[in-house]
Amino acid sequence: MIIGSCRITVYIPYAQSLKDKRQVVRRIKDRLRSRFNVAVAEVGELDWLQRAEIGIVCVGNDQKYLNGILSRALDMVNATCDCEIGDVDMEFT
Repeated sequence: MIIGSCRITVYIPYAQSLKDKRQVVRRIKDRLRSRFNVAVAEVGELDWLQRAEIGIVCVGNDQKYLNGILSRALDMVNATCDCEIGDVDMEFT
């Protein structure tokens, strides 16, 4: 069993309130869950209005397959959200 995890830092420059930030994060989480069947959560930067850290996790038995899922998920976040992607950290255990 291999666990693939990805931690993405996103910047939301127009967020003026916590509500603005939560709307963007919720939209990202809902799209990832419905399209890729992965576990998604906001895992860091909880007190910052214009920054969020999102964790994505999937489980399987082939690392290439998991890498493809996480890469496509990252591409989807980059293409569809109103934010900028900062740091990306991908791990397989």
